[in-house]
Amino acid sequence: MERDELADFLRHRREAIRPAEVGIPDGPRRRTNGLRREEVAMLAGMSVDYVVRLEQGRSSQPSVQLLGALARALRLSDDERSHLFHLAGHQPPPADGVARLARAGLIRMLDLLGDTPAMVLSDLGEVLAQNRTSVLMAGDLTGHSGDRRYVVYRWFTETGVRFSPPEEQEHQSRQLVADLRAAVGRRSGDPEVAGLVERLQAASAEFSRLWAAHEVAVRRADRKTLLHPRVGRLLMDCETLVTPDQRQQLLVLTPADAETRERLELLRVLGVEEFPAGPAGPAGPGHNSPSAPGN
Repeated sequence: MERDELADFLRHRREAIRPAEVGIPDGPRRRTNGLRREEVAMLAGMSVDYVVRLEQGRSSQPSVQLLGALARALRLSDDERSHLFHLAGHQPPPADGVARLARAGLIRMLDLLGDTPAMVLSDLGEVLAQNRTSVLMAGDLTGHSGDRRYVVYRWFTETGVRFSPPEEQEHQSRQLVADLRAAVGRRSGDPEVAGLVERLQAASAEFSRLWAAHEVAVRRADRKTLLHPRVGRLLMDCETLVTPDQRQQLLVLTPADAETRERLELLRVLGVEEFPAGPAGPAGPGHNSPSAPGN
């Protein structure tokens, strides 16, 4: 680990980012070039003290997860992210798109979308990054571990995550299974995909029934209804932009009617709070939260 080089790199990258690039107002009293340390800490989900120690070369070796969070917060390019990993004494994530880090270009697109809910997913349905409005609408979907990382696994094995009307759930179940089968075809022989399918078949009779139908379809565009516990029914149009290697996708959700637009505006005013306990379940990382609406 190159502590001094890492500290210098992080400090320079923080100072190079304009607050507006990450959705932070640039007030008249701002004296710091770029972002403040506390703003980086907020964006990365870590303590300010740890950011300070990193920039002063006094930290312990950061984990891969922390490096990924810093790369997202600092909007690093793919090359810069690899450099960050090298300085911290880790191998950078592979370039084949399997890594559980959202591509830098997709992160920048999340920033540009502003108040439009959007998220980056892997081809297996793991949510890799979300913008603020997406978190407000669907909860934080990035903090899960194990098989719970995958939307399809939570959908078929947990109660309380299907935040959609009963009449739409069969259609969404079929979509999830058909998309997973398309991923299996693209990644033939990949033990990660094969293992996920095996565990789903063992855990869910509904999944096994739909898997046996051999439906194949890649998600493109659709209209979904999300029953939000705070503002009610949200009718969303979902557009999916897929990277050339088909390993990551940008899901963009836009309100399909005026009522939904008004409810999203209300949600932005209310801000981030835990989803209430009960049928919906809480929405923090490690808890039940709505499945990604576009899936």
